[in-house]
Amino acid sequence: MPAAVLGFVGLAAFVHYNDERRAVPKGQGSDCVNVKGPIIGGPFTLVNTENKVVTEKDFLGNWVLLYFGYTSSPDIGPEQLKLITKALNTLESKENLKVLPMFVTLDPQRDNPPHLRAYLEEFESRIVGLTGPVGAIRQMAQEYRVYFRKVEEEGDDYLVETSHNMYLINPNMEVVKCFGVEYNAEELSEAIGKELKRTSS
Repeated sequence: MPAAVLGFVGLAAFVHYNDERRAVPKGQGSDCVNVKGPIIGGPFTLVNTENKVVTEKDFLGNWVLLYFGYTSSPDIGPEQLKLITKALNTLESKENLKVLPMFVTLDPQRDNPPHLRAYLEEFESRIVGLTGPVGAIRQMAQEYRVYFRKVEEEGDDYLVETSHNMYLINPNMEVVKCFGVEYNAEELSEAIGKELKRTSS
């Protein structure tokens, strides 16, 4: 095989490896921050659905459940938002524990503030929707070790392949737990409640 071809194959494998290394494996959501390694999370500067610039400092003092998705997701995205809404409503009604839901789009080119607001209001008006420049979204995704990539469809249409993880963030804006798609609403509610009670005690 020509050296140029071998070099290209090696580069492609290296890029793929790095993308996979940033992803949190499905089924290991509850363990993704309980292992030694780089800290998950970090500062960000994005735009909310009212077109106002916000940073992580604006959410200090709140427990936050953060989800990365996009409004054009055909199945998993809507299911996860319904699950989040049900879990947090259950947590508040049964345990009187409040957690702020936050949705960061991985498709800022299509998800502008008005579109994002209209989409999220279909699920829960309390969900904080964030978008912003492509570079800012990509940087935040890397800080949270979220894998995503654009998958081209017919014409100009495309989907976004992503790892679909949720992050529980404490009032100091530090990630304390990560949840994968294997959780149902009841399990998610119980796991979050357990973490909040453990921390408060």
